[in-house]
Amino acid sequence: MAAFGFGGTGAGTVQNETADSNATAGDGNDIDSPYTETYRNSIDSVVLVTVSGTGSAPGGGSGGLGSGFVIDDQHLVTNNHVVASASDDGIEVQFSNEEWRAASIVGTDIYSDLAVLRVEDMPDIATGLSFLESKPVIGQEALAIGNPLGLDASVSQGIVSGIDRSLPSPTGFSIPAAIQTDAPINPGNSGGPLVSLEGEVLGVVFAGAGQTIGFAIAAVLANRVVPTLIEDGTYEHPYMGIGVQPVGPAIADEIGLEEATGVLVMEVVPNSPADGVLEPGRTGQPGSGDVIVAIDGTEIPTQEQLSSYLALETSPGDTIKLEVVRDGDRQSVELTLAERPAAELPRTPIPGRPGERPPLEP
Repeated sequence: MAAFGFGGTGAGTVQNETADSNATAGDGNDIDSPYTETYRNSIDSVVLVTVSGTGSAPGGGSGGLGSGFVIDDQHLVTNNHVVASASDDGIEVQFSNEEWRAASIVGTDIYSDLAVLRVEDMPDIATGLSFLESKPVIGQEALAIGNPLGLDASVSQGIVSGIDRSLPSPTGFSIPAAIQTDAPINPGNSGGPLVSLEGEVLGVVFAGAGQTIGFAIAAVLANRVVPTLIEDGTYEHPYMGIGVQPVGPAIADEIGLEEATGVLVMEVVPNSPADGVLEPGRTGQPGSGDVIVAIDGTEIPTQEQLSSYLALETSPGDTIKLEVVRDGDRQSVELTLAERPAAELPRTPIPGRPGERPPLEP
């Protein structure tokens, strides 16, 4: 946990401001600010999530606080890690008008760290927020709305600092296509929306890493996962069964690439889809092993692009065409994706040193 501070807090007292203080902060009619307008249009759909739990769920604790937001007349989205330890009837949500509702879990996905909750009697003030259907633009302004440290109805402002980030996760599989932002994110923000000034959800707040660096699970990924969680309760991720590393100049020169691009296959998991299709590198032989440079005609220059492509463009059962460089020659191979195997918990959820990452095994 040294590198990232997850946005869920430990169990404790909910720190609500008084109705008068909220009215003073939010009802001034003489303030002409796009941030104020976006906040007012969004806040009634953002909730405080409180969890009482048994600690029996993988990766769970004894309960705590987080954030969430309404997406339709029955459902809320939050992080899996916010509700992972919830006991039966152990989730309650509070809306901006201070009304409380019981919530139940509809579906969870540990790999994308997303969860969908159901509220049977949604308050009239709450309307569904919409996910952005494309990737955000680096440099565009963004607001993180939620409940940092249990302080309800808070907003922080920043920009989209980066896209297509890979986030470490307790599962050993990275979370792909994530958004980096400099909007301040603190414990309690997890599960809340990162919104554009137009009020569209750019991502679901995941964690803060300090130094004004925070991360959100991209709307483009949530758009694939959330509807399936509502319908089926679970989501199946595609799986190749490889471990890879970036291609640096030395490897590129060894295999005859004009530039350092692609990913070098360093491990093939036995009995996985890649077993017998892709060749892993051999220790001490930098020119050995397949280098993946494209999938279905789309260039794959980095690990992050590999993860993003698989997560956003493929499903289990799909057959993909890989362009690889093997022994200096370009060739195409086909591989049929499987369902990702069950997560092996517990694992160290967050690397302990800057720049350290878990193995990428798409």
